[in-house]
Amino acid sequence: MKPESPARTGTPSARPRGATPPAPRLGWKPLGGPAGHVDGGWWPRSRDLAAELPGLAAALTARMGHLTRVAYPVSEWDSAPRRVEIGGHVVRLDGLLDRDGHVLSITGPEPDQLTLLVVPPEAAAPAGHRALTTASRRGNTDRPADILAASGALVAPPAPRLHPDTTEDGWETEGGQVP
Repeated sequence: MKPESPARTGTPSARPRGATPPAPRLGWKPLGGPAGHVDGGWWPRSRDLAAELPGLAAALTARMGHLTRVAYPVSEWDSAPRRVEIGGHVVRLDGLLDRDGHVLSITGPEPDQLTLLVVPPEAAAPAGHRALTTASRRGNTDRPADILAASGALVAPPAPRLHPDTTEDGWETEGGQVP
């Protein structure tokens, strides 16, 4: 009798090993004409850059060859290794602290570079699709944050308080002592 294999654990969204990743949600502007701030848009399914890149790389290969370097904002992604191997090629990942949080800069074997708007993975479907459509529209010169805000894909952080709370309740919750 064959022993039973243990049940697989993990998150419901986890893909089995060796499974083909879903096609990337990606759009880019036609070649020629003004590029503006971005050359297109990408809507990853998670903030795990190393897991998301193989699908993106496969889609971009026809346009720019294999990827050699990806510069990304560390504030928007889970930690990532310095290098990953994709399709037999090593891709250098450069996490940048001062980079616009909504773009990836991708370099191929030639000096060409592609800048993609990154739609937050948490964006609702209608907003994500609007952002991709806008980012990949010929002649669009909007800034990445403006594209995301106009599409509804970027949720604004809570506004900072302009004046500190001076009530006694505020003092108590901030560690102050009420006499």
